[in-house]
Order: sequence, then C-alpha cells, then structure tokens
Amino acid sequence: MTAPATAPETFRRAVESLAALRPRPEIELAEMRPPQRLAPWSAAWSAEVVSTAAAGDPEPEVLVTGRLVLLHDPEGQEAWDGTLRLVTFVRAELDPEHANDPMLPEVAWSWLTGALEESGAAATAVGGTVTQTSSVRFGDISGPAQVCDLELRASWTPVLPDGDGDGDDPTATAADLTEHGGAFTAVLATAAGLPPVGVASLGARRLG
Repeated sequence: MTAPATAPETFRRAVESLAALRPRPEIELAEMRPPQRLAPWSAAWSAEVVSTAAAGDPEPEVLVTGRLVLLHDPEGQEAWDGTLRLVTFVRAELDPEHANDPMLPEVAWSWLTGALEESGAAATAVGGTVTQTSSVRFGDISGPAQVCDLELRASWTPVLPDGDGDGDDPTATAADLTEHGGAFTAVLATAAGLPPVGVASLGARRLG
C-alpha cells in the first residue's frame, strides 16, 4: 500500500512502515478499504492467522481473523491525544468449555498491553473491549452445534518523537509504526495459540 502523494507526510510515513511489515508465515495481511468518516486520512489491512494444512486437508484452517486501521487527523482529536490513531479488531474461536471463564477478558486484554510493551511501542489513550459471544445452530445448517468466539477491540495513539524536518513537511513526525504493527501481529499469534518463533508446534490449537 502507498499513501496518496497529496497525503500529509506523517500519514505517508506511517502507512509505509505498516505496509512494510513482514509477520511470521502463519499471519497473512492484505490491504482493505478503510473507513471513510472517522478521520480525514485512513488506511486499513485485514489479517488472518492460518494453520499448516494437516494431512488429507486441502485447505489450511483460519484460526484467527482481524483488522488494523490507521487514522490520521492533522488537527488532532481530543480523545486521541495526538494526530494518529490505531484501531484493531481480533476474533478467535474458543473451545466451548473455556468460553465462560471469568478471567478470559482480563487475560485477552493483557495480550494487547503485553504486546505493546514487549514490542517497544510507546502508546497513550489505550482503550478497548473484550467480548465473548456464543452462537447455537438449529435446523439444517452445517457446522458445529455451538460456536464461541472472543472479540478484542482496541485503539491507541502512538507516542511519536518530535518532527525531524525531513521531506516536504518540516513539522512531520518520524511516524515509524513498525513496533505498533508488530504488537498487533503478536496479539494475533497469541490469540491463535502459536508457539514463539523458532519453537516447534505439535499443531495449531483453538484458543482456550
């Protein structure tokens, strides 16, 4: 993805850094249409975490889905405490026996806060929700009788250094969001139950 040449330089740099992300092989990122009314400038990526196809299974299983949205308002927004905002969504299927664990929302939220800290992604105005949902199928509908999902919605404002004076805009910030993108992909990997990079797995498992 490349930001329009008419976009503010802060936004262009932010887009370039996120578009250059190279996550682990199980995580697939793709450009998608961004929301149009949340900020003057926006970009978005969809995400999937897929398992390695098992023997006899022609298609890998999608373990987790998500999206990452970048918003930019050169004038800033009071709730943001800045001019850039990252908005994320992650959905993971749960084992039904773990879906009612009262500690699960706190654990899921810690995935995000821990990933931001471990990635070195300085952030402010961090907020969001963790939702557990359960759907029961009736009648002639294929699939398991009950499906339980966890949904993590979060947003935060990257804390950026002062303008470095490079490029066309002398006030532009050094808007490298690589660490923030890395935090997002780390949450995806944790939600999917993937082992640390370089550690062998006995097979991807459903969260829970």
